[in-house]
Amino acid sequence: MAIGVAFVAMGLALMDRASAGAQARPARVAILTPAQTLTPVHEGLQEGLVRLGYKDGKNITYIVEDTNGSSFDLVPRMPKLLAAKPDVIFAVSTVHALVAKQATSTVPIVFAWVADPLPAGLIASYSDVKSNLTGVAAIGDSLTGKRLEILLEIAPKVKRLLAIVATTEGVALSSVRSLEKTAEKFGVKLVRCDVSTAEEVKKAIRETPKGSVDAIFHIPSTLVRANIDLLVKKAWADKIPLAIHEDSLLDRGALVSYGPNPRLIGLQAAALVDKVLKGIRPGEIPIETPDRFLLGINLKVAKEVGLRIPGRILERADRLVE
Repeated sequence: MAIGVAFVAMGLALMDRASAGAQARPARVAILTPAQTLTPVHEGLQEGLVRLGYKDGKNITYIVEDTNGSSFDLVPRMPKLLAAKPDVIFAVSTVHALVAKQATSTVPIVFAWVADPLPAGLIASYSDVKSNLTGVAAIGDSLTGKRLEILLEIAPKVKRLLAIVATTEGVALSSVRSLEKTAEKFGVKLVRCDVSTAEEVKKAIRETPKGSVDAIFHIPSTLVRANIDLLVKKAWADKIPLAIHEDSLLDRGALVSYGPNPRLIGLQAAALVDKVLKGIRPGEIPIETPDRFLLGINLKVAKEVGLRIPGRILERADRLVE
């Protein structure tokens, strides 16, 4: 009898160990990102997950698919990513999130740094509990108008604004519509150049004569963002302001930024990834907006383009680059 009990106890112990071993498999997070200037988004995600108790190589592993600023070869990359059997896909940018959605309706997706997910086609409704997506919507159309207002506070003489629009990206089209309304309100002429490739971005800048515009306004898009240095170079050469939508690009040579911070967006999204890994369905997790928006000014650039930043703007700034 005692021997039988001992065998049963041993069997239960082995089953417990097997169960513990199965549970100990590290969570797999697939990161689909354009990286480059958006690298801080997934770095923020990883930092946030460390704060939540995850340790790379122990209870979590990352499979990173870095598209290096490109959005044209995303679809062929997805089978490889899905073959790794991730527990969740973390998609950075609207384009990357859309491709992830098209590739799977079963693997949970947490997105970050996207426009409004409803008009972008990521979700059918904000109350769609069957959706396999949730995330942080980072770039709202309403910010575009506010960004122009801030630019005009700093540079009131701006009357002609260069806007390079990536027509293949929904966020760019919705943002430029918002910009057009605000520009009309303030009597600013929008010099719009539609592009769909990096070569067309270069051509648009090359064919904009010096003196034909008073400022450059960055319309959010993966394409133009990957070529942000071309906009910076043009602004510096013509000694005109460049307004952008996030403070991390100030270090590249832009004058003013207003919008979310990539690293903070990643940190915020980490909590959503954590919920998914704990078994909560994405459709049951409310989509969030950024916890805060940051105003940044590059004082060195202001000096180069001959602008004196009003004291009221400096007092409101979250970040000053000198």
